[in-house]
Amino acid sequence: MPLKAVILIGGPQKGTRFRPLSFEVPKPLFPVAGVPMVQHHIEACAKVPGMKEILLMGFYQPHEALSRFLVSAQQEFKIPIRYLQEYAALGTGGGIYHFRDQILSGGAEAFFVLNADVCSEFPLQEMLEFRQRHGDAHSFVILGTTANRTQALNYGCIVANADTQEVQHYVEKPSTFVSEIINCGIYLFTPAIFQHIGDVFQRNQQELVLEESSNGWQRAEVIRLEQDVFTALAGSGKLYVYKTDGFWSQIKSAGSAIYASRLYLNQYSKSHPERLAQNKPGGPVIRGNVYIHPTASIDSTAVDHTCVLNTIVGWDSTIGRWARVEGTPSDPNPNDPYAKIDSETLFRDGRLTPSITILGCSVTIPAEVVILNSIVLPHKELSRSYKNQIIL
Repeated sequence: MPLKAVILIGGPQKGTRFRPLSFEVPKPLFPVAGVPMVQHHIEACAKVPGMKEILLMGFYQPHEALSRFLVSAQQEFKIPIRYLQEYAALGTGGGIYHFRDQILSGGAEAFFVLNADVCSEFPLQEMLEFRQRHGDAHSFVILGTTANRTQALNYGCIVANADTQEVQHYVEKPSTFVSEIINCGIYLFTPAIFQHIGDVFQRNQQELVLEESSNGWQRAEVIRLEQDVFTALAGSGKLYVYKTDGFWSQIKSAGSAIYASRLYLNQYSKSHPERLAQNKPGGPVIRGNVYIHPTASIDSTAVDHTCVLNTIVGWDSTIGRWARVEGTPSDPNPNDPYAKIDSETLFRDGRLTPSITILGCSVTIPAEVVILNSIVLPHKELSRSYKNQIIL
């Protein structure tokens, strides 16, 4: 069956919680477990039999780093990969509707839509097989997973028939508890989805005509799959949920990127053992699942003198001897199998929320200082210790 995949990568005004890291590189290209975040998606899509093309969709301006990545990814995965640039932020449904002809070209009978800011085992083949067992040739599938009752309120919540897994009710970020099954931001559609998105587009147009007092900033083309389409499709017999027990997490903040790296590194022992560092005679001691960038040089005695914990260090940064750079991890509760990472805001009650420490590119940390729970913007040379601060 001819298939395609669409990866929604957003744009520069998205991912603000990822700053200052997203100043230097678009968020989808930020390395997670040693490779660009979106490469994990591409690799999973390329493995699916019948995959004809992968489309990245967003509203980044043409970008040299993005172009280089697309060329190298095409060569590595031996599959056409293109970037489709939206003229504005059109929402998760508006973008694919705008480029529907590009998606359907070549006779694709079904296509995946994946949000770039998630990490997952990406059970795409399993979703295809699930759709063949459930529903009809025109049904759609949402990937779902289980969250705890409190955290479920932060996601799209799915109520499904226990026997058929048909979605009977869908609510995006409800104010009260609806379901422990949450939307993972990974979907399997057929071309029939465009009829349902088109209905929303027509309705938006009619409402804008009626709202003569409108300020003019609304666009009929801005369509959200979750609130505008799934809510309407629930209970119609066309929308199903495939629940995964595999790992899944959002990557909304820099802290969640560290957690996502750990999830992928754990998977590498099976999927990419060649990416994991190994203990070698005369080399540094490797503890746990570790990725070392090819440009990195690590001394065999690198166990003392400086401590870096729960921190992302930008390129070309220098950390002096006896310095301590440390942050507070925001990992899910290890005692709760359904806990998800909390997507904290940068500030709470007017104060910087304790989180991982982020050093931008070209930051110099002198000897014998402590940097704790802080964000350091690029090209800074620090002269003293800092705690819970954004260093501009």
